[in-house]
Amino acid sequence: MEHKPFMRSKSGLVFLVFAGIAGYFLLTEHREHAYAFLPFLFLLACPIMHLFMHGNHSHEDHSKNNESQRGKDGA
Repeated sequence: MEHKPFMRSKSGLVFLVFAGIAGYFLLTEHREHAYAFLPFLFLLACPIMHLFMHGNHSHEDHSKNNESQRGKDGA
């Protein structure tokens, strides 16, 4: 028997629809409060992007990589 992830099951889909409807009404009824937090969300996005964008940097010794490429180029 194959095990489905929760979000792919019937219960998960019902939860997603309910959460979407609840989110819609929450934002439409409390729009002024949500807009008041937008500047803080932009400020919070900066450190979060900084953390995720630096995930691609490797902390290896790049001199080994340069030496192996020089050997391939014949220089």
